[in-house]
Amino acid sequence: MAVTMLPEYEVFAIRYAAHQRNRNHNFIAHDPHDGPMPMDYFVWLVRGAGRTFLVDTGFNAEAARQRGREHLRCPIGALEALGVRADQVSDVIITHLHYDHAGNVELLPNARLHLQEREMHYAVGRYMAYQPLRQAYSVPDVQHLVGRVHAGQVRFHDGDATIAPGIQLALIGGHTMGLQSVRVHTARGWVVLASDASHYYENMETDSPFPLVHDVGAMLEGYRKLQALAESPDHLVPGHDPLVMARYPRLGKHDVVCLHAAPTNVGGKAGGVSSIATSCPHCGR
Repeated sequence: MAVTMLPEYEVFAIRYAAHQRNRNHNFIAHDPHDGPMPMDYFVWLVRGAGRTFLVDTGFNAEAARQRGREHLRCPIGALEALGVRADQVSDVIITHLHYDHAGNVELLPNARLHLQEREMHYAVGRYMAYQPLRQAYSVPDVQHLVGRVHAGQVRFHDGDATIAPGIQLALIGGHTMGLQSVRVHTARGWVVLASDASHYYENMETDSPFPLVHDVGAMLEGYRKLQALAESPDHLVPGHDPLVMARYPRLGKHDVVCLHAAPTNVGGKAGGVSSIATSCPHCGR
């Protein structure tokens, strides 16, 4: 019997915004040793087998101003660093509908959107009557997604799914009702983009979730699922940790790191682009 070989994709983390904050804002358990623990904001590009997938779409400068975030660049415009135009993105995987993951969709008019059905139910249902749960949603972004549903541009998923050979969705929940992570086959094995299933490496390493959470139990169980899906801890990428920029090789001078390459600085400290010491050997840039 012939063995079907899976495509090996390139996976890039693109940093587009940042926020200075303290540790106590990032863990549900009280930390007596409070101190600075900044947050980075990413979108992720998956490329290979003749297709281009974008994972999440970030937020714009106005949203950054309203929420007190540092907006470094338009995440959709930043795709040009990878030689990708917005109209070339065939598929967008939206991990969940929070403002920092589901803005800018109007800049991708040709893309088919992949979303867990229960996330849409959550974003427009009864739980949004509670301010602590709705605070991270942007009403205009959710309204735009509803419009895309009516335009036939959203593909809903109900749980784990394979959307292309070597690209899988994993329903995690916890942080929101319908949060999904993304598992991608690369030259170094299966890489898992956790998104907000774990904001930081330390959330899942210490079983202390990020405070904004719909279901604490589901989030804790989600850490186990993420670990089972990744080939090793070095294949599991959290959603907001500046250590991602410090650990993975950089693409040229851009605020982009290559997740399809093995981490080169696992013991490195967070600190943005200046902490990245190596360029990606696979990309040659």
